[in-house]
Amino acid sequence: MSLKYFHLVFLFFAILADAGFWAWTHFMPEDAARAGALHLKPYAGFLCLILLAYGVHYLIKKMRTIIV
Repeated sequence: MSLKYFHLVFLFFAILADAGFWAWTHFMPEDAARAGALHLKPYAGFLCLILLAYGVHYLIKKMRTIIV
């Protein structure tokens, strides 16, 4: 597997993990508050959007210019 495809796989799992964390804090706020992570909910949502935007940017712009 080349480095650019590893980058995409890593980005996919980073988005998946961050979205899962956001969903946990959103749908189970009691558990998140008990763990002390409820205040991280907006940051997790924002980071997920940033990672998605970067993924789209990488696929559209950068994948064309990277040498195989």
